[in-house]
Order: sequence, then structure tokens, then C-alpha cells
Amino acid sequence: MGLMSGKKGVIFGVANDRSLAWHIAERLHEEGAEMAFTHLPPPKMERRVRLLAEPIGAKVIVPCDVTDDAQVKQVFQQVNAEMGRLDFVVHSIAYASRAALSNPFHHTSRADFHQAMDISVYSLVALCQQGHRFMNPEASVLTLTYFGGQKVIPGYTVMGVCKAALEASVRYLAAEMGRENHIRVNALSAGPVMTLSSSAVDGIDRMLRHYPTKAPLHRNIRADEVGKAGLYLLSDLSSGVTGEVHYVDAGYNTVGW
Repeated sequence: MGLMSGKKGVIFGVANDRSLAWHIAERLHEEGAEMAFTHLPPPKMERRVRLLAEPIGAKVIVPCDVTDDAQVKQVFQQVNAEMGRLDFVVHSIAYASRAALSNPFHHTSRADFHQAMDISVYSLVALCQQGHRFMNPEASVLTLTYFGGQKVIPGYTVMGVCKAALEASVRYLAAEMGRENHIRVNALSAGPVMTLSSSAVDGIDRMLRHYPTKAPLHRNIRADEVGKAGLYLLSDLSSGVTGEVHYVDAGYNTVGW
């Protein structure tokens, strides 16, 4: 019997095998969880996710545009029909246009700001709004954030502002959903790891070189360490934890020099 045996959940945001959400999914699978996955609508994205999810017995693999509330609702209805009530939801979704990420923050257009906030932040609200009625008591919701939501990180620009809003959303959602069947909501703040989304951030190479010079562990993190922390936050091991930002960054967030 694994730590997640009998537990069921849905993963939003796997793009490929380097995605942090995928490393979390692998750990959940190893511990016996049953999972559904969503993917972006283009066929290429579906193929990528299917190649990963089908071999681990994914119960449902469906497209989802998180800017469309009807699609989000339909995902939860379909997952519920196929799998029953959920014990966990993983939100690993963020997007800002290349122009918004490459220009100074004060040059961000209104349209780019709205788009980044909608996809990167409101999508978590939408998942909780549409998904809570399909969750078991004491279910766990996990989103992924980054230290750029707390401090200014060169090149992170509008996404840093989005992560700050995401972390505030976690606290408000945790306070409200805790009253509703004791559902927990937490964020996992990972140090820099080369993924499809991080490769779009100007200066990611500099971040990867810089972290080992300052972090107490004097190294970058490994993606599998994010997977292990995700397992903790989604399992009963963290049953008393909610509204938190849990850092997996080799201790970088703790230093001030």
C-alpha cells in the first residue's frame, strides 16, 4: 500500500517530461494515486501528455483552456463521471507573452497584463470555484509559485507580479475552502529549474549560475525534489498545513547577503 493508494486527482499543467507538475505526478503514481491530466488544445500538446500519462494508467486525458470557465467545469464533470470524487488538484499553469517578459515591467501593456493574470492567477480561482463540489473532505489543492513573487528577480517582470497575486490567492482560498469540507490550499515555491516555461524567462541561465553561490546548500535544486515536496503537500503527511508557501530552493529564500 502506497502513501496515495485509493487517492484520486487531476493534474493541470503538464507540458512535457521536464515539467515540475510531471515530477509531482510521477511521485504520486509511485505511491498509488490515480490521476487525470489536462493538456492545451493543440494536438501536439495532447500527444506529449498522452505519451507520459497513458503508461502510468491515467484515467482521463482531456483538453482544457483555463480561460474558459465552461471548459474548466466540463473537465471536472468528466473526471468525476470517470473517477468519482477527488482527493487532490495540482495547478501548474502560468503564461505571459514574450513581449511582457522581455520588456521592463513598466512597459507591460494592459492586454498582456490581463492575459498573464488571467492564465497565471485567476485559473487557480477557477479550478477551486468549479472543482470544490467534486472534492472529498480534506482534499488538497497545490499550485506552483516562485520567489519572484516575493522579491524582484531580474527578467521575471510581470510574472513576478502574477506570482505575488497567486500567493495571496492561496491564502484567501485556504481560509475559505478550509471552512468547506476542510479543503487545504498550498503553494510550492521551487528554485530555478530548466523547464519549457522557465526557458522563456530572460536570464534563467544567470539564475542557475547564481543560486549555488548564495543558497545555503550551495547548489541548484533537482526537479525530483519538487516532486517529493509535492507528494508531501498533497498527502496526509501535511494534513495540518494550509495557506502556506513551501520553499524548495536549497534555502535561497532565507539568505540576505
